[in-house]
Amino acid sequence: VQLQASGGGLVQPGGSLRLSCAASGISVSRSYMNWYRQAPGKQREFIAGISSFTNYADSVKGRSTISRDNAKNAVYLEMNNLKPEDTAVYYCCARSTDWWWGQGTLVTVSS
Repeated sequence: VQLQASGGGLVQPGGSLRLSCAASGISVSRSYMNWYRQAPGKQREFIAGISSFTNYADSVKGRSTISRDNAKNAVYLEMNNLKPEDTAVYYCCARSTDWWWGQGTLVTVSS
């Protein structure tokens, strides 16, 4: 299983970003796909998940949307109204018979 996250970068506060996760070796349509993030000096935290339903952490609810493209076998996370506290490395995670993690993509929210 390989999960390739991309789309991170430097964004100004209030801006938007779309993260992508390209999966291979696992079907995103038959797995519980998640995004986690880890800010400097903090533990990794769940922020969004998608299977037959979607769920979000309170910290991003209302300004983030997780989606998937079964044909491309990919998962996305769109984040709006970004805040400095959203600065973190964002990881794609697949949960099926096991847990698999991608390498992470850095999002920096700063003016």
